[in-house]
Amino acid sequence: MCKNNVYLFGPHYYSPHMIRLSRLTDYAVALLSHMGKEGEEGLWAASDLAEKSELPMPTVAKVLKNLAKSGLITAHRGAAGGYRLARRTTEISVADIIEAMDGPIAITDCSDGSAHDDCKIKGVCPLSAGWNKVNAAIRKALEDVSLAEMSTVPLYFAHEPTAPQCAVGE
Repeated sequence: MCKNNVYLFGPHYYSPHMIRLSRLTDYAVALLSHMGKEGEEGLWAASDLAEKSELPMPTVAKVLKNLAKSGLITAHRGAAGGYRLARRTTEISVADIIEAMDGPIAITDCSDGSAHDDCKIKGVCPLSAGWNKVNAAIRKALEDVSLAEMSTVPLYFAHEPTAPQCAVGE
């Protein structure tokens, strides 16, 4: 915990967001879901995705750029161009989307797979193996959920909720 910018248990314990996806990652899931629902072979103009998702065009453009750079979608130039899913929705995991938008999945700085030579307690930290185990479990859970599964609406959400019916005078 951090109190007045003083770390009570070391700097690797404090995170202002805890485990939380970025807003752009959330938007990426929504955009990819729209693309997948209309057919995985469909070609989407960025403006159509912005309209369908009700997101601002600059935000959609930024998300699409990251997704194309990561290889989750392909960009096709020209007057009839647009964006297309690079793989089927069943082959795109939530982990793939998070990494495309936010980088490596890591619960702590020392569990993202990169070298952390600047860590002051690296040699004596008893938690590194534990955090790596937690990180691997989270990563596996995210890899096990596909975009297709995220895009499927459970039956109990498929219909608009109905207002409770009240007798006249109640």
